[in-house]
Amino acid sequence: MSTVEETGAGLPGAKAGPEPDAKDDLKSLPLPEVQKRLGSSPEGLSQAEATERLARYGPNEIEEKKENPLLKLLTYFWGPIPWMIEAAVILSGVLRHWPDFFIILLLLVANAMVGFWEEHQAGKAIDALKAQLAVKCRVRRDGTWVTPPSRELVPGDVIRMRMGDIVPADARLLAGDPVQVDQSALTGESLPVTAAPGDAVCSGSIIKQGETGALVYATGTGTYFGKTAELVQDARTVSHFQRAVLQIGKFLILLAVALVAVITVVSIVRGNPVLDTLQFALVLTVAAIPVAMPTVLSVRNWRAWTFLCSDKTGTLTQNKLTLGDPFAVGKVTAPQVILSAALASRADDDDTIDLAVLAVLDEDQALAGYQVTHFQPFDPVSKRTEAAVTAADGSAFKVTKGAPQVIMALAANSGQVENAVDKAVGGFAARGFRSLGVARADGDGPWQFLGVLPLSDPPREDAKSTIATARKLGVHVKMVTGDQVAIARETAKALGMGTGILDASGLGDTKREETPAAAEAIEEADGFAQVFPEHKFHIVDVLQRRGHIVGMTGDGVNDAPALKKADCGIAVSGATDAARAAASIVLMKPGLSVIIDAVKESRRIVQRMNSYAIYRIAETLRVLLFVTLAILIFNFFPVTAVMIVVLALLNDGSILSIAYDNVHYKKEPESWNMRLVIGMATVLGVVGPIAAFGLFYLGDRVYHLNHAHLQTLMYLMLSVAGSMTIYLTRTRGPFWSIRPARILVLAVTGAEVIATLLAVYGIFMPPIGWRWALVVWGYAIIWFLITDRVKLAAYRILDPVKNQGAVRAGSPAAEPGSPPDLPGEPAAAAKLAPFHTDTDPGDLVFHDSGDCPYGQEIRRDGNDEPGTGGRRRCDWCARHPVRA
Repeated sequence: MSTVEETGAGLPGAKAGPEPDAKDDLKSLPLPEVQKRLGSSPEGLSQAEATERLARYGPNEIEEKKENPLLKLLTYFWGPIPWMIEAAVILSGVLRHWPDFFIILLLLVANAMVGFWEEHQAGKAIDALKAQLAVKCRVRRDGTWVTPPSRELVPGDVIRMRMGDIVPADARLLAGDPVQVDQSALTGESLPVTAAPGDAVCSGSIIKQGETGALVYATGTGTYFGKTAELVQDARTVSHFQRAVLQIGKFLILLAVALVAVITVVSIVRGNPVLDTLQFALVLTVAAIPVAMPTVLSVRNWRAWTFLCSDKTGTLTQNKLTLGDPFAVGKVTAPQVILSAALASRADDDDTIDLAVLAVLDEDQALAGYQVTHFQPFDPVSKRTEAAVTAADGSAFKVTKGAPQVIMALAANSGQVENAVDKAVGGFAARGFRSLGVARADGDGPWQFLGVLPLSDPPREDAKSTIATARKLGVHVKMVTGDQVAIARETAKALGMGTGILDASGLGDTKREETPAAAEAIEEADGFAQVFPEHKFHIVDVLQRRGHIVGMTGDGVNDAPALKKADCGIAVSGATDAARAAASIVLMKPGLSVIIDAVKESRRIVQRMNSYAIYRIAETLRVLLFVTLAILIFNFFPVTAVMIVVLALLNDGSILSIAYDNVHYKKEPESWNMRLVIGMATVLGVVGPIAAFGLFYLGDRVYHLNHAHLQTLMYLMLSVAGSMTIYLTRTRGPFWSIRPARILVLAVTGAEVIATLLAVYGIFMPPIGWRWALVVWGYAIIWFLITDRVKLAAYRILDPVKNQGAVRAGSPAAEPGSPPDLPGEPAAAAKLAPFHTDTDPGDLVFHDSGDCPYGQEIRRDGNDEPGTGGRRRCDWCARHPVRA
């Protein structure tokens, strides 16, 4: 303790004390001197000492700048949109329009509070995810190896790093073999460098090959990486999807500004009060801006996958290896093969193959007479482990285990045993066993092949059904494995994936262009065997060049380039730090099912996105066109500024609930069809003003309402008809074809009830009474039904459904004689075999009528499953039975 007290002020990462001189640089001093200054040894620190140092030097992390919540809230009152609202508030106060003043002020505060709360909740979710994904490291404490979070490392700790680990802190390598270190994240150098004992390795580097111990000398912001990261802490990026959302927002803003500018100029020219006109223009512009858009629209490109390249081990299989009966060559016995393989294994590495081999031995007794003097861990390039061993009688020998072809290439007796070994490996592969070659070399003598160990890794119980589900979704799962072709083919057969397995040894690398025939073979293959890391990158590259959206799973450091290259890289459960850093997504549990669930959910989100985008653009068009034309043609403001504010509050509040609506995802990759969105929104946005002017004509020319009551009448029409538009945009078929979520119905109904009460009892506006309110409701419902038919016709024109009779890949075959499924247009009467959909768990029904509009929609999108699924008959089918 005294040594540390004397030297602590000079430690990098210390909160106080002078900076060390160049001669005291812990990066370059001799290692014994560094250990002395850090008060440490190869045995590491005690837990008590580590706790004390953690309190003194702080955690091993780059401290994030935390914004003051109050200051963060105030930022929501600063910017172009808040400025316009604030200007409208000021103008209302100047004009002494106090109802307008308080309502517009409420809009300003509501926008700020919603934005602040959403960001606050997102921040809490991110913090929780960070805690789950916290990197851990192996540390020597109190003479034993423990795995605390890397943030708890302190100067003086002794750590153990293996291939795939991210170096958690600046450290000096201890005695052992040299390791390959990837420093590209720090230096930009693409090739790994060799680090020998005594060399320094920096936080953020990746161990590419080998295993070693190291002494930590700097943590947190005291590391090289920490000092650099502080400079870029405020960097921000905008995703492609965010750009797409911003494009919609910009379109609406530009449209609003253009029409409002016309209104303002014409109104001032006509002699209307300037301040009143400016207040109205500001409020109308703000109301047209899509405040709720960032909250509703959120999705990744999972929706558009066409291929998912999946690791076999641990993802398609259980990664629980068991050892079968070994094959031994010549006079070698099976126990000798197992013993040699066990000596070339190490339990501390927690490797599944090593643990499977050691599990068949009584480790303490069988290995008691042997001392491993050197161990070389597995890496995906050499594909083997090796150990130097000294026996109890003092004799020295080496043992190795790994891929049979690699071990055979080492062995001096390969010529004599090759045929027998190939036959054994082929026999094991035909039964679905992985093979592990074992060899031994006495003294400095040549390697002698001893035998083959068969290892079985059964498929995951949910893998076959998950792959079948993926195929129905239009996602083709390709197996990617380092195993032999026969093993991959056997596993693929068991999982129902197809047996078109390509030998990756015949593939090119990233620098080679594949021929069209070879690229097509990669595209059509069900999987790839004997894959090396560079093959994974090449497979992804070829598929992307052929126009596919590709997902890739991986777990090792050498998978990182392919994970980066893929449209969505997925680090599977238990992946190395390097793979997790390179991936877009990190899975917390094994298997493919969680990935397929994410694909389904992303496609549901796309449907909700489309519904919201069409609604928001249509509503903006409807209000702006109606108000603009009413002012230009009739020189009449059809609604007041306060009415527009209330309309915006109620509409934006209710549309948020569409994020939880019931939808049917398509069983094919989704794409963002901006042409269709703009087209449908334009159709609905033009029909709306036609309906509004019809009511305006009745109120003004037929019933001669005064202008104040006519404004209330038009406000209620815009509010009720606008809320009903949500039900039109959420389905491609008739509005009743998909049952809306309860929260959506409650939100929309609540907004309509509030709007009606405001108009009836004259809150913020002249009252119109219940009689006129009922007239508005009846008129709005009639136009709602008319608009629904217009919507169906527009879909047939803008996005015709082609090949209605065709059966999509992976979908159940259509029943003979089943009618074509045109959206919104009942098919010819026909009795169908019962079918249902698994895309809407909230509506457990089946269908057996070709006329059912709900059934037509799910069959058109390929979402039908044969049978009843144990569900009740659809209400429409029950009311309209079809005679055979």
